[in-house]
This record gives sequence, C-alpha cells and structure tokens, in this order.
Amino acid sequence: MTAKLYVIGLGPGPECWLTREASDALAQISDVYGYGPYVARLAARAGLCVHASDNRVELDRAAAALERAASGRIVGVVSGGDPGVFAMAAAVMEAVEQGPPSWRALDIEVLPGVSAMQAAAARLGAPLGGDFCALSLSDNLKPWALIERRLIAASAGDFVLAIYNPASRARPRQIYDAFAVLRTHRAGSTPVAFARAIGRADERVTLTTLAEADPALADMSTLLIVGASTTRWIAREGRAPFLLTPRSYGAAP
Repeated sequence: MTAKLYVIGLGPGPECWLTREASDALAQISDVYGYGPYVARLAARAGLCVHASDNRVELDRAAAALERAASGRIVGVVSGGDPGVFAMAAAVMEAVEQGPPSWRALDIEVLPGVSAMQAAAARLGAPLGGDFCALSLSDNLKPWALIERRLIAASAGDFVLAIYNPASRARPRQIYDAFAVLRTHRAGSTPVAFARAIGRADERVTLTTLAEADPALADMSTLLIVGASTTRWIAREGRAPFLLTPRSYGAAP
C-alpha cells in the first residue's frame, strides 16, 4: 500500500454535490479524520477506520492524519464544503510546515468541493456575479479588531460579502457587532440573505435587507450574503425573487 493523504471537500451535504474525484478518493482510504458531523456523513464500510474529533482541534487532527499517512496508510481528512475555504487544507499545510521534515515528502493531494457560498449563490440566483470577498466572523484564531477592520474595508470597496461562521453558542454576539458595523457603512436597503443548511433537509433561506435583518437568524450552519450597492432583487410573481449582482459595475436594471 502506497502512503498518501487526501484532503477532501465533501460539499455542503447532498451526495449529488460530492465530486466524482472526492468519491473515488473516499473509496480508497483506510482512515478518515474529520469533525464528527462531517465524518458521520460517510457510509460505513469494512476496513475503514474513522477518527472523529471536535471542531476546535484542527491542527491536532491534521497532525494525527499526517502521522497515520507516514506509517504507510492511505488517509483522508474531510471538510464540509471546500477544504481550502476556512477549512482543513490550511490546517494540514500548517501541520506540515511545523512537523517533522519527513511529512513534506508525503504524497498529499487537496480535492476541491462545492463551497457553502457557491451552494447559497446557486439557490439565490447570482449574488456573487460581481466582485465579492469571503470573511469568517470567528475570532477563535484572529482578533475581533481585525475582523471589524476587514468588514469596514470590504464595505468601503463595495464588495458583496459572503460571511462564514457568523454565530455559535460560544460566540453569540459577534454577528450583532458585525451588523452594527455594516449598518454604519452600507445603505439600509442593501439586500441580505441568510442561507442555512443549503441542500440539507433543514434548509432555510431568509431574504431581507440590512436595515431589517435579524442577526438571531444566523448560526454555524448559516452562510450570510450581504449585497453591494449594485446588488438587487429580480421580482418573480408567486415565487421568491432572484438576487443579482451584475458583472458590470453600476449597470442600470
């Protein structure tokens, strides 16, 4: 058996959003490492060793997976969505950088997945059609002052915002602080979408404006999209409107 480590994006949830490349890799691995709810999405099979862990031990998880691969196993580290977007690809690379030199010689392959912001955008229409930026509100690994500065900068640059990790039980206030910042720098009529658990049984999409948005709607399963000055609704009779950020800046409807 040739040692290898795959960093695999599982997508937002539905099996139909799992890439064939990721599916093929999952069929090969002898060990899988990941946050408990993500590894629980994988079908059990003979010979697969499952190593589930908490969501705040990413570096420890990555190091354990690398050590297992170094012993000659084919190992998978899984993330929801895309592993390169606020997820395990960075943790694996940090562990490689900090670990023994032998880990740098391992065969490591990062396999992309459908990200939460792509899934949410597809449900909404085309909110990411113009320039946008992705930002995590989690201050577990960076100070809130930096997050606040980036929210202000993104507002000044008139980017659409795709906001990850907006709120959790341990971080209930940051989303309120973020809305306070955004309401100071953007018009109250700015379109806002709360896209929760897209593709899963408990999917919920809430369309509103920056002035009327209720931050309490956000949790760790929510991807929040805040429009730019050019983002607008396309009304549809009897159906939810589409959300559009046109490719050309300042284009009139």
